[in-house]
Amino acid sequence: MAQTRPARPARPATATTASHASKAKTKKRARGGGEDGDNSRSKRRKPVQGHGDDDLDLDLDLAAGLNKKIGLLDSMLLADHLAQKTRRFGSDLTPVELSALDISPNAITDSSSFSKPRALENLPAFLEAHAGGKPKTLGDAPEENGTPHTIIVTGAGLRAAELARAVRKYQSKDITVGKLFAKHIKIEETKKFLASHRTGVAVGTPVRLNDLAESGELKLDKLERLVVDASHIDQKKRGIMDMRETMIPLARWLSRTEFKVKYTDPERPLQLLFY
Repeated sequence: MAQTRPARPARPATATTASHASKAKTKKRARGGGEDGDNSRSKRRKPVQGHGDDDLDLDLDLAAGLNKKIGLLDSMLLADHLAQKTRRFGSDLTPVELSALDISPNAITDSSSFSKPRALENLPAFLEAHAGGKPKTLGDAPEENGTPHTIIVTGAGLRAAELARAVRKYQSKDITVGKLFAKHIKIEETKKFLASHRTGVAVGTPVRLNDLAESGELKLDKLERLVVDASHIDQKKRGIMDMRETMIPLARWLSRTEFKVKYTDPERPLQLLFY
């Protein structure tokens, strides 16, 4: 009669077996990135607090259409801001061309002490605060037609029309606020206007201003201040320095040779202000 062989007892798990199992589990976790299968290396890092887009947006007041940060920048920071924007949008320019567009901090009048919001209704107060203690002179104009003492430069025709209305208090029977922008106004019409009107304060866009200056119809020899409408932003959170089509023409306008000479003229300096 055949004998039944007793069942062999199960072998206990050895240290080697346990070690292999542990390594396999570790590799699995490494591949899967954790027990839930996420790969931590593929995850995007969270932005450091204080440096994300949400924090940058704290400077932007869409309801008022203002970038509040601009008003806080001193001359040095504004010059650096301009240089950064010029290089960002002027990537097709040579280093020499970019350098020619730079504005020295010494050329910029520090207006960071002006505490009111840089909204349309406060523009006259801003101009008068930087009129050398003679605010009434803003309503005057040189005798020669087409020779403003103040030019406000902005990014778009519609905005320029709003700015022109904001400074109407400096207009009188014999002196007109100049509208030097392309919105519904042909350049030939603007040339005729400058040739026939005394203008103290003018508002314009960079390309049109440069074209009028090059043609000789816009005379710059009596210019006392340039004001950049820098704080205004549109619904897409863009200002004059935030778009290539306005930033590069602005840089070319501000860096005109006759301006650079006058910015630091000790006797009769040309003010460069950022509103």
